Amino acid sequence: MFQIAPSILAADFLHLEKDIQLVNRCGDVIHLDVMDGTLVPNISFGFSVIDHIAKIATAPMDVHLMVVHPERWFEKVAKDGVQMCSFHWEAAGRNTSRFIQKIQELGMKAGVAINPDVPVQKLFPYIGKADYFLVMSVFAGFGGQKFIYESIDRVAALRAEIERRGASAIIEIDGGINVGNAQTVREAGVNLAVAGSSVFGAEDPAAAISALRGA
Repeated sequence: MFQIAPSILAADFLHLEKDIQLVNRCGDVIHLDVMDGTLVPNISFGFSVIDHIAKIATAPMDVHLMVVHPERWFEKVAKDGVQMCSFHWEAAGRNTSRFIQKIQELGMKAGVAINPDVPVQKLFPYIGKADYFLVMSVFAGFGGQKFIYESIDRVAALRAEIERRGASAIIEIDGGINVGNAQTVREAGVNLAVAGSSVFGAEDPAAAISALRGA
């Protein structure tokens, strides 16, 4: 199944409840980007925003921690009812397995994310451990960037290795996803596509989600 996770980073923060309700009705997952300005060169929104989103979210929440110490926030997002929590391999390094286990112990699905300049093979040791992998198809930090097409080969390599090992894991992709490349990433092995500008920048966001899902 190919699902769409609209990214709240691109939503209208003056009317955020409206956009969350849109995702509840039309999307599959609510994607929440948390940035610290250190691991990535930007600051997005903090956990006080997620606290409020959690009160009205009926779609599953997927928190992407783009922070240098993700482990500080696992318990916090779990208390908010987040179902999926990913952190960057670049921030975790040799602690990656331990962080995966901690997230799972808190009742969430654990994801490991990498930027485009990190070899996808760095994720291979965590196949069979992580519930999902987040392959960034732009450099983490800013919305509205252009899709990096080499990401397709990275996804395909990861999917092939997961299948070779007889394991199961969701592959998520984030960055520059639109109707022009949604079918290609799905065919490469993506299960969950994050879409920000192509949803919330559309004249009809609900129709945009449907078009992405059916591409």
